[in-house]
Amino acid sequence: MSPEPTFKQKYQYWFDNMMSRGTAAQIGLLALLSLFIILSVSLFVKLIGAAPGVGFIEIAWIGLMRTLDAGTMGGDSGNWTYLLSMLAVTLGGVFVVSALIGVLSAGVEDKLEELRKGRSIVLEEGHTVILGWSPQAFTIISELVIANENQKKPVIAVLADYDSLEMQDEIHARIPDLKNMRVICRSGSPIDPADLAIVRPQTARAIIILPQGEMPDASVVKAILALTNTSNQRTEPYHIVTCVKHARTLDVLKLIGTKDRITALYTGDLIARVTAQTSRQSGLSAVYTELLNYGGDEIYFKQEPSLAGKTFADALFAYEDSALIGIHTADGAVRLNPAMETRFAPGDEVIVVSADDDTIRLSGVAQLPVDSAAIRAAHEATSPNPERALILGWNASAPVIIQELDNYVTLGSSVTVVSDENPEDIREQCAGLVNQRMEVREGDTTDRHLLDKLEIAAYDHVIVLADSRFEVQMADARTMITLLHLRDISMHDETPFSIVSEMLDLRNRELVETAKVDDFIVSDHLISLLMSQLSENADLEAVFTDLFDPEGSEIYLKPISDYVQTGAPVNFYTVVDAARQRNETAFGYRLLSEAGDAEKNYGIHTNPKKSEMVTFSQVDKIIVLAEN
Repeated sequence: MSPEPTFKQKYQYWFDNMMSRGTAAQIGLLALLSLFIILSVSLFVKLIGAAPGVGFIEIAWIGLMRTLDAGTMGGDSGNWTYLLSMLAVTLGGVFVVSALIGVLSAGVEDKLEELRKGRSIVLEEGHTVILGWSPQAFTIISELVIANENQKKPVIAVLADYDSLEMQDEIHARIPDLKNMRVICRSGSPIDPADLAIVRPQTARAIIILPQGEMPDASVVKAILALTNTSNQRTEPYHIVTCVKHARTLDVLKLIGTKDRITALYTGDLIARVTAQTSRQSGLSAVYTELLNYGGDEIYFKQEPSLAGKTFADALFAYEDSALIGIHTADGAVRLNPAMETRFAPGDEVIVVSADDDTIRLSGVAQLPVDSAAIRAAHEATSPNPERALILGWNASAPVIIQELDNYVTLGSSVTVVSDENPEDIREQCAGLVNQRMEVREGDTTDRHLLDKLEIAAYDHVIVLADSRFEVQMADARTMITLLHLRDISMHDETPFSIVSEMLDLRNRELVETAKVDDFIVSDHLISLLMSQLSENADLEAVFTDLFDPEGSEIYLKPISDYVQTGAPVNFYTVVDAARQRNETAFGYRLLSEAGDAEKNYGIHTNPKKSEMVTFSQVDKIIVLAEN
C-alpha cells in the first residue's frame, strides 16, 4: 500500500492544477494573494493601533494603493510600526504586480498564438468552404470573388494544414482586390472531424476539396468521409466539388456519396480530351477558358415560360445579349444543340451563354434583321483527309489523348510519339487504335538536333506535353525550351502546323507568349475554373460532360466564309441563321487579326450582340456547337 500523501504534496498538486488552468486561474491566484496581504496587514495595523483615528476600510484602501503604485509610500508618515507595515504591503504589491504583468503578457502572447493558428470557429452560413491548400486555391478564390460580386457579404472559409496568417498573406499578394468577398483562413486537418467543425461545413452552400500530398486521391476520400460520417452531419445533402487523378477513385466516391451530391472531376481524362480537341482547332482553349472563367461570359440556366411551345430554332433569336446553346429539360436532362424542331415544354430551362445571370433578357424583337442574301448555301461536306499528329513528351494523359484523337481523325491518320520513355511501354498503353497508325521514337524533346530530324513541318498538329516526372517549374522549363525551338522551326518553314502545349503553372504561360503557340492547356488552371463553376451550380456538370465528350455536340471553330459573305458588314443574327440552316448553334466568332493579342482574348468573341455589324475576313472562324 502506498503511503498517504503529505500536506506539502497535496498543496503542490493543488497548485499545479490551478496553474495549468491558464491565464484566468493565474490572475485569480494573484488577486487572492493580494487580497490576503492587504487584509492581513490592515488587520494587524488596526489591532495594534498603529494608525490612530483611521478605520479598517480606509487602512485597506491605503494598502491597495501601495500594491498598485510603490511610489505612493514616499508620502507616508506615522510611527515605525505603521511605516514597516506599509513597506510590507508595498513589497508584496511589487511582487504581485510584477507577476501579474508577466501573466498578462504570457496570456496575450498565447492568445495571439491561438489567433495565428486560426483555431476559432467560423460563425457563417451560406459560405463556400475550401478544404486544402495548393496553387489551385488562388484561381478558385479569384473566380468566386467575381462570381459573387452581386451577392451581399459573401464569405469563403479555407481550412488547411498550413499557417493561417501565411495563407492570408499569400491570398492578398496573389489577389489584391477581393472586392466584397471576405476570406477566412483556419489551420487544421481537412480529414479531422474536430478540425472540420471550425469552418462549419454543416452551414456551407458548397465545399471544394483540393487534393493534398503524395496520395492526393486518398486525401480527397478521407476528407469526404470526415464530412459525411460524423455526428454533426447535416440532414440535407452536401454539395461537394473535387478532382481526382485515378478513375478507380470515382467508383469509391460513388459508394460514399449515396446521399450527398459529390461532383468529382477526373483530371487526367478531362485534360486529355481538351488537349485532343484543341490540337485540331486553333483557338479552342481560349474558347473553353472564356466559358469557364467568370471574367467574361459564362453558361447559365433560366426558366422562360414564354418560350414554352416554341422550337429551339425560333428561340435562337430570342436574345440580343445572350446566346442560346441548349435545353435543360424539366426532368434534369441536358441537350446541347438539339434538333432545331425540338420544342420547349413547360418547366424546361434555357441554357445560355451570358455575361451574368441578370443579363438574360428576352429582346422582344419581332422582325429579325437577318440578311438572307449574305448567307452562303451549305455545301456537301467532303471526306476529311488523313491527319498526322506529333506528340512530344509523355505523361499519364498521353494514352487518353491518343485515344481521343483516334475518335476524331479519319482512317489512315498517324501519330508519332517522341519521348525518353520505354517505347514498348508506350505501345502497350496505346493498343487498340482504329484510325491511326502509331510510331514511337526515343529521344529528348528539348534537343534541337532531334527536332530538326523529325521534319516537324510535315505534321498537321504538334502537342507538347509536360513531363510529370519533374517538379512543376522544371517540367514547364523543359516545355518552354521545346516551344522556343518549335517556333523557330515554324518561322523558317511556310508549311502551317498547329502547336498545342500543356503547362502546369499559369504564370509560366506569360513567359512564353513570345513563342506564339496556338493554344496553351494549363491543366490545374482549367480544373480550378471548372471546380469554381460547379461549386456555384452543380447542374453544370452535365453540360461540361457533354461538351468534352466526343459523342454528341462539341465546340468547333469553322471557316466563317462557309457561312456568310466576307469583306462586307454582317450582323450576328445572320451568322446564327446561317448556322441554324446547318443544324448548328452559333455563339461566337474568332478574328484572326486579333489572334496574337492577349488583351483581346486572342480574337475570341463569345456571345456578341446579335445586332452589331462585323466585317469578317476569309481566315476568320465561327464558333459553333455541332455534331462534327
